[in-house]
Amino acid sequence: MPTITFLSLYLNSLDGSFPDFVLKSGNITYLDLSQNLQSGTIPDSLPEKLPNLMYLNLSTNGFSGQIPASLSKLRKLQDLRIASNNLTGGIPDFLGSMSQLRALELGGNTLGGQIPPALGRLQMLQYLDVKNAGLVSTIPPQLGNLGNLSFADLSLNKLTGILPPALAGMRKMREFGISYNLLIGGIPHVLFTSWPELMAFEAQENSLSGKIPPEVSKATKLVILYLFSNNLTGFIPAELGELVSLKQLDLSVNWLTGQIPNSLGKLTELTRLALFFNELTGPIPTEIGDMTALQILDINNNCLEGELPTTITSLRNLQYLSLYNNNFSGTVPPDLGKGLSLIDVSFANNSFSGMLPQSLCNGLALQNFTADHNNFSGTLPPCLKNCVELYRVRLEGNHFSGDISEVFGVHPILHFLDVSGNQLTGKLSSDWSQCVNLTYLSMNNNHISGNVHATFCGLTYLQSLDLSNNQFTGELPGCWWKLKALVFMDVSNNSLSGNFPTSPTSLDLPLQSLHLANNTFAGVFPSVIETCRMLITLDLGNNMFLGDIPSWIGTSVPLLRVLSLPSNNFSGTIPSELSLLSNLQVLDMSKNRFTGFIPGTLGNLSSMKQQNNNSRIESSETHSRDPSQLKLVQLNRISTFSRRTMPSPPSPVDVYRDRVNIFWKGREQMFQKTIELMTGLDLSSNLLTGDIPEELSYLQGSIPGRIGNLELLEFLDLSWNEITGTLFFLKPWRFSFCNFVDHVAFKIMQ
Repeated sequence: MPTITFLSLYLNSLDGSFPDFVLKSGNITYLDLSQNLQSGTIPDSLPEKLPNLMYLNLSTNGFSGQIPASLSKLRKLQDLRIASNNLTGGIPDFLGSMSQLRALELGGNTLGGQIPPALGRLQMLQYLDVKNAGLVSTIPPQLGNLGNLSFADLSLNKLTGILPPALAGMRKMREFGISYNLLIGGIPHVLFTSWPELMAFEAQENSLSGKIPPEVSKATKLVILYLFSNNLTGFIPAELGELVSLKQLDLSVNWLTGQIPNSLGKLTELTRLALFFNELTGPIPTEIGDMTALQILDINNNCLEGELPTTITSLRNLQYLSLYNNNFSGTVPPDLGKGLSLIDVSFANNSFSGMLPQSLCNGLALQNFTADHNNFSGTLPPCLKNCVELYRVRLEGNHFSGDISEVFGVHPILHFLDVSGNQLTGKLSSDWSQCVNLTYLSMNNNHISGNVHATFCGLTYLQSLDLSNNQFTGELPGCWWKLKALVFMDVSNNSLSGNFPTSPTSLDLPLQSLHLANNTFAGVFPSVIETCRMLITLDLGNNMFLGDIPSWIGTSVPLLRVLSLPSNNFSGTIPSELSLLSNLQVLDMSKNRFTGFIPGTLGNLSSMKQQNNNSRIESSETHSRDPSQLKLVQLNRISTFSRRTMPSPPSPVDVYRDRVNIFWKGREQMFQKTIELMTGLDLSSNLLTGDIPEELSYLQGSIPGRIGNLELLEFLDLSWNEITGTLFFLKPWRFSFCNFVDHVAFKIMQ
């Protein structure tokens, strides 16, 4: 094909090495083989075979090896694009001698090495792309000699050092990208005064420091300014308001202080304003309402305060509003959302009060809505029920009221819902069965009543369910264990009754935490527990369970840390197999009808031992007690048992905080954050007989064999049993609570 001068074969499925027939087309000036499946090396013979090439594009293939030095012989080449291959060996110096180059695209390879200063000799170069090329380099100031360069992308490398002021020599620069590198130092103000054509400046994800230069306002054609995720300090320059063409401004994740300048209201073309994770103070300026093109307003995680200006309702294009983790107060303007199609709204962790705007979701486009941990009250917007795109809702920690089933309906993609800690009422309708993608559902501490319907069994992706502290009645449906993904379940403090559902299969369930306390469940010890090998916490307290504790308890739930069975009708002997639970930290079998001896093997509960560590810590969270007064024995290791609420968006595993109620020092208290530090054994109010096994005195580590030497013991309750024998206290008592009363037949010697 000797007469062909233009050959474009891009976006095909050409595979194998560089095609021979192309090398035989000696008059080609334009060759595009991009977006194919070519492999092998770029042939050294290319300049010899195709000496007239002016345009060469081999991007997005699988070429490997080094950039061949023979390419320097292509004297007419103006456009060299070999990005997105598997090329190695660095950027060769000889490229600096290819004086006709207008475009050089090398990104998306694993070239490594440095940016050669020789590239500064390419006086005709207009386009330079070396992004994501594995470069480990400083930015050579010689690049400032590229007076015709209008596009430079050096992002996604490991560039270090400063941003050279000499780059001001690139006076035709329009788009400049240095993001995702390791650059330090300040942003040279001379760049903005020397680049009058600049439209995009992207320097995010570096370690740039100092102040944002006010001279940025001289780049009057700026459309995009990205400086997020650096170490910038000082105020936001009021001069930014002069960039009237600006459409995207992101200064988030820095250390900026002061107020949001009123002058930003002049940015009437701005569609995105992101200032989150700074240290900004003061109110939102009323001029925000003048930014009529704004679609995204993201100012979360600052120290902003005051009421939302009513002018915010003038933002007719607003879709994303993120205000969480600030100090805002007052009511939200009642017209917010009217005529809008809000997609993502977050008011969380402020001090807002009053009702939510009833028009907030009028556009029915809402997908993510968080208003948790405020002082909101009143009913929720009824339009929530028709927002079929909802996937995440957090409303916990407010004073919302009204019927929950009038607000939530058919939400097929909803995966996270937390309405706990409110005053919601009503019953769960059959509509809830349509929320088939729910993974996290928390309704605790409300006034919701009625039965838990069998429709719940269709929520097969559910991992965390908390219905505690409500007014639910009746039995749990027999199909319950169709919820095969359930990890955390808490239905405590309701009026649920009947036998706890059994599992139709012997397959292991992933359940880690099960709370059934303070209901009227009946029947024998739940057999489903035998299939829960991952179980960590089991709380069956204050129910009507009866019968023996099965012997498989010691082998079927090897990870168990908390076993709480108080105030039931369990009977029989305490199974010695409990000693096999090497992770057990809390065992409460009080107020039952256990008989016989206390097994000496309980002294083998290794997680109740302290290995050579007598330090104490203060509880960080309790219920019914001043946290600073509760002293706990510190374990050697802090387990991962505690569930901490993570930043949004949390996973069901991260957000759940396990908890347990323990009768501690004469009072029932709830332990949550400190549960992993608790150790305790309560066998009181049973029908136990015999002596206290000497082995129990080893439950706090390497100490003498007499219980009196338990120097750190704070709480001892042996009341209401038929235990006999003598207690020796060889050292002064340090108990803050002890109870030997009623049917204890001890001799106490000191």
